[in-house]
Amino acid sequence: AAVERAVGTEPPLKCDELRLGQYPEHGRAWDQARDGRRGLDNSTQEPMNCTNHTAYVQCLPAPNITCKDHLGIEKVFTGHEVGFYKPIACRNVNGYSYKVAVALSLFLGWLGADRFYLGYPALGLLKFCTVGFCGIGSLIDFILISMQIVGPSDGSSYIIDYYGARLTRLSITNATFRKMQTYP
Repeated sequence: AAVERAVGTEPPLKCDELRLGQYPEHGRAWDQARDGRRGLDNSTQEPMNCTNHTAYVQCLPAPNITCKDHLGIEKVFTGHEVGFYKPIACRNVNGYSYKVAVALSLFLGWLGADRFYLGYPALGLLKFCTVGFCGIGSLIDFILISMQIVGPSDGSSYIIDYYGARLTRLSITNATFRKMQTYP
């Protein structure tokens, strides 16, 4: 790409249109988190500035990449300055631990402790009064909580370790790209 630009056949891209490989994948926020500086919150494993399920991380274009910054100024980067801020998806977490929810469901599910912890007091009380629906409801709740089908009542996500068993739900919406099928 740098050789093509030197010849002058292709105008420089905007910095936020760079391809992966022309800048480090997650930029400075992930590096700072790995080094123990600001970036990722250690307790939630999510970016510090997460709002509305989106966080913006600093991206540093690779050395000798030429692109236009947000002001439209063409610039050659050395690899140490911020070229753009990339939006990445993050989860809304409010303090409910996945490990605690599974442990409560396994050991105290028959008392409804798991449902009380997740913010469902009526179901917790019903499980307490019926001894976990005679054990069957406790088993079903353990499966539902461990598969992350039942989550916190406020709609937030569980706090899960960075390399933990995080579930990512996929959905098809109008914004989902659909590739047309070709028949031979």
